[in-house]
Amino acid sequence: MIRTLNINNRRYLGNKYKLLSFIQRVVEDECGNVDTVADIFAGTGAVASAFQDKQLITNDIMYSNYICNLAWFSPRQYDIGKIERILGEYNELRVREENYMTENFSDTYFSHDDCSKIGFIRQDIEDRYRAGRITLREKALLVTSLLYGMDKIAKTCGHYDAYRQDVEFDMHLEMALPLASRENDPRNRCYNTDANVLARKIKADLVYLDPPYNSRQYCDAYHLLENVARWEKPDVFGVARKMDRSRLKSRYCTRSAGEAFEDLVRHLCCRYILFSYNNMAEKGNERSNARISDEDIYRILEAKGTVKVFSEDYKAFTTGKSEIADNQERLFLCICGEEEQEKVWCNRL
Repeated sequence: MIRTLNINNRRYLGNKYKLLSFIQRVVEDECGNVDTVADIFAGTGAVASAFQDKQLITNDIMYSNYICNLAWFSPRQYDIGKIERILGEYNELRVREENYMTENFSDTYFSHDDCSKIGFIRQDIEDRYRAGRITLREKALLVTSLLYGMDKIAKTCGHYDAYRQDVEFDMHLEMALPLASRENDPRNRCYNTDANVLARKIKADLVYLDPPYNSRQYCDAYHLLENVARWEKPDVFGVARKMDRSRLKSRYCTRSAGEAFEDLVRHLCCRYILFSYNNMAEKGNERSNARISDEDIYRILEAKGTVKVFSEDYKAFTTGKSEIADNQERLFLCICGEEEQEKVWCNRL
């Protein structure tokens, strides 16, 4: 019997799954006639999943997130029976061969045997796809199952900046079936690019923005999942066994975050912008503090339209060394001006 998994069954920094009702309530109460939703820092796709009754545009610069979003939101059909059979085969595997994973990650995040199995499965998925035995969406579903399965057993604290040492590898890889809809909107599109580049190319009724808040780069925290998703087999280095991630670094984690945000907003063509940003400001350590000031947020959004702010308490991510009180997840809603609204309406006629 194959287990199943849902989109929220993955650990991820800043995941908004627990805030979906808050986000949906703001959209329902404040935004009229929304047909197209673009989530251009989609991460795991949790927020996009709340709007699956609409046309979705998802994007993430991390390929490991893009391939999962493709699994969840692609309009392409897939053979669920085929996927179940392949997952069953993978779960029955007993692999002992040496491969890229055993050579680089044995007894770090995973045991040697699990590394052997992960490496074999990931190569087999690639081979099946290149031979035309599975479609792109079926490949995405299998890779998603693998990434979620790895994340469930990894000896980490939820990310891959470090692994826990001197621990027992008491859990082993098991593949589960992603419960992905086969009735997604046929107009759905999934992208894997820089959000600022994509902003110049899309139109949507509502654009949801959830960029990184602080200096913690997501490609550093999830380098191993990114490595397996891409399967380019790069050299890795350091105790954490990281690959070169220079092309994945986000400006939103740097001092130029405000400039990046201003450029993004200026080029968006939409009727509503919903910007998710917490109120960390100067509450945490330097790495945790927000990179865009409230003053800049208001100035940039008000140049686009009328701004309303909604907030809800939440538990902040910390390294466990400090307790930070009175934190709120805030939604800045920008109701774009008439000229911006008209551009989108004309596109829909």
